[in-house]
Amino acid sequence: MARKISKPNSRNRWEDHYTRKARKENFPARSVYKLQEMQKRYRLIHPGNRILDLGCAPGSWLKYAAQITGPRGYVLGLDLKPVNLKLPGHAQAIVADIFDLSDDVNEMLRRKFHCILSDMAPATTGHRDVDAARSVTLCESALDMARNYLKDGGRLVCKIFQGPDSPTFIDQIKHDFTRCHIYKPQSSRKASREIFVIGKGKKQEA
Repeated sequence: MARKISKPNSRNRWEDHYTRKARKENFPARSVYKLQEMQKRYRLIHPGNRILDLGCAPGSWLKYAAQITGPRGYVLGLDLKPVNLKLPGHAQAIVADIFDLSDDVNEMLRRKFHCILSDMAPATTGHRDVDAARSVTLCESALDMARNYLKDGGRLVCKIFQGPDSPTFIDQIKHDFTRCHIYKPQSSRKASREIFVIGKGKKQEA
């Protein structure tokens, strides 16, 4: 009896499409297309901008942002893991813990940024509410970074797992920025609870 060959489901075909596309375009991860979609819709990054990329490994967002800023800009990535990717001279990745920044890293952050990107995600446990709560903690740390290191009028992008505490974080973005957008990229898995919270126009501190 011939063995039945199972067809790949639509989710796998969708992911394979973006994975192949990333490989063809020399990006280390398919997540680059999420940022690309947001860039086209919201114009987050401009030529000559200074960009801070939190949770930058394996480097797709870092590389894409550097392409947009061009050599007149600067892109700095921070992650617990190293980025093994050849980057242009105006981009660099540093191994760092945003919860415990060294004096050297703090010195690099002194000149403020036009846009802060956070694709940080927690190590998942399989418990949705736990994972969502940990995601909010990372987003709050990104917002703290924005309060300290983002220029007035700047932009912040945070990936968050939807859960009981995510509306509270969204309210914080609405408080700190003149505009808040919630966006789920087409390149995200439909079953994924990740969304991106975008703050535009950081308000001046009172």
